[in-house]
Amino acid sequence: MTGPNLLEPEPTLLPPGADADARALLSGGSEPRDAAREVPASSLAWALLAEAALRDVGDPVAAYAYARTGYHRGLDALRRAGWRGRGPVPAAHEPNQGFLRALLALAEAAEAIGEDDEAERCTQFLLDSGTSAAEVAELR
Repeated sequence: MTGPNLLEPEPTLLPPGADADARALLSGGSEPRDAAREVPASSLAWALLAEAALRDVGDPVAAYAYARTGYHRGLDALRRAGWRGRGPVPAAHEPNQGFLRALLALAEAAEAIGEDDEAERCTQFLLDSGTSAAEVAELR
């Protein structure tokens, strides 16, 4: 007998509009800071700010704050999309990518400030979501 695993939840796919306004601003030349100001619910805008704070500024404390904001905005969106705290959140689905990038940035920033338990939880969350730090890093 083959078929879906009834014990595993279906993948959670954020709606196509998730981060769409922020993506439009960014593709139109807006800076991530402006996109976050205009669309504060966008995980992607906050993830980009966190990534830049880690990569360009070398400020892991700011990166942690940006990433945590994007992570929580993403959790809100996932819950609205039916996510119940577990199950796949596919990285191949573009609307999920802002949340996953914020989660990876949170893991990296947490590690940079010595918050090792948080870094491990975030890395495990990526794995539990059916992806990995390496796969999400390729989205940058």
